[in-house]
Amino acid sequence: MTALLDQIRTVPRAVFGDEDRRPLPVSGMLAAALTLGVGLAVLTTLTLIGWIAAPRSAFGQGLPGVFRTACQLWLAAHHAGFAIPGGRVGLLPLGLMILPGTLLYRAGLWMARDADLRLRMPARLPKGTPKDLANARRRAQFVLIARAGISLAAPYALLAGMIALVAENDVTQPFLGEALVSHFLLAFLAGSVAVARTIGPWRSMLRLLPERPRSVVVGTAVAMSMMLAAGLVLVLGSIVVNFGEIQKLSEVLSPGFVGGLLLLLVEGLYLFNAVIWGMSYIAGPGFAIGAGTLVAPTGVKLSTLPTLPLLGALPESGPAPPWLMAVIAVPFAAGTVAGAVVARIAPTPSLETAPLWGFVCGLTTGGVAGVLAALSGGPLGGDRLSAVGPSPWEVALSVTLEVGVAAGISAGLSNWWLMSRSPAAPIKKVVGKVAKKVKPAKPLPGHWMDATESDTMPIPVIKDDWSDEHGDTDAFPRKRSEPVRPGRDDIIDETDDRGGHIIYVDPWEKED
Repeated sequence: MTALLDQIRTVPRAVFGDEDRRPLPVSGMLAAALTLGVGLAVLTTLTLIGWIAAPRSAFGQGLPGVFRTACQLWLAAHHAGFAIPGGRVGLLPLGLMILPGTLLYRAGLWMARDADLRLRMPARLPKGTPKDLANARRRAQFVLIARAGISLAAPYALLAGMIALVAENDVTQPFLGEALVSHFLLAFLAGSVAVARTIGPWRSMLRLLPERPRSVVVGTAVAMSMMLAAGLVLVLGSIVVNFGEIQKLSEVLSPGFVGGLLLLLVEGLYLFNAVIWGMSYIAGPGFAIGAGTLVAPTGVKLSTLPTLPLLGALPESGPAPPWLMAVIAVPFAAGTVAGAVVARIAPTPSLETAPLWGFVCGLTTGGVAGVLAALSGGPLGGDRLSAVGPSPWEVALSVTLEVGVAAGISAGLSNWWLMSRSPAAPIKKVVGKVAKKVKPAKPLPGHWMDATESDTMPIPVIKDDWSDEHGDTDAFPRKRSEPVRPGRDDIIDETDDRGGHIIYVDPWEKED
């Protein structure tokens, strides 16, 4: 896709009024259109293969039905639901979001190179310490990232509205509001991350945040990573133990070779939902497969299940073994590690405030877990299958309490240990704050200075070549008393891209 987008850069730019760079909204519009075109082409190809292998009535009337099905898959990849007779479909595979997410990320990188993305500092910089100047630059970077994300997300959402209108048929009607919101959010998130990535390496992106929010973000990421990893281990273990039942359900469907490959692909896409369900199981609330059902460490209650081989990995109905309650220790372990990370990144001389920041990390972790639980579940029609997946508020509450309490205790102990290792640590902390008033602040990461492109397009360095700058050296004879002027490699072209003036300073010029 990057090669496709790069070919567009060869289009004459005179129509845009700029010989070097396109305006940011124009680049965002082109990137959004190419992303949607490539994504639909991929899904249409897969749908066409299924149309050839499966009964043709399943995809509507001929090739128009194939294209409408591909449009519906594209909407489902952005987690936009559908209305069907007697209910709605909201249980969508999260793995399908990888396709538009990857395409949008690549489009954001191309947009950052193609558009005029330069850091615009405020006309009136704050008169204060170097830390104030660094905060002003940080705010300017956030503004630039937000502008780029909106420039990609706005046209992308509008195009998604057209796709939602095309995808309507007699059975399924996409929700236009969900399509607009989901496409906008995914494009804004992927585009903003891509533009922020051009500032510097991944580890440098976190330095765009102040120290305290950065510690909470890293702690939340650590806790969620541990819980999702435990959920993945639980799901894979269940698949291995119940592989015979999964194989029986696959044989009942008899999909054939091509149909079997497509079925395997669908199950792989739903595996991401299953991992989040495993995380909900570990947290305690568990999940449901229909109204009145529950799969939790305290016990299992199931009824008739949909014919999906992956559901064969579920345990049988009945009380769960007592040793399974040990999985609830995973959120507490994740909170313990997250609290230590929070205290390590941003220790505080006030020992009583460290547990509070640890509990804040638990709050953010619970919020993220609740959002993931909401995305992984949803209705699958009406009546009995109107509730499938974990309950978002139950998962959020359980994870907040489990991770928050453990993180608060761990952050308090870790912060106390860090302070007690060096009795002068609180004094050094205060002295460090005072020293920042007079010492230059550590520069923020990134390649965007006032006239710097992204890391893929470094600033050209112009060497001071006397013969190139002044033509023939014989036309300017040098006096014997004058020293030989050595070449310089530290002169940087600071030409303004809007027609500014170039000021050359001759360091060898003598003052009068």
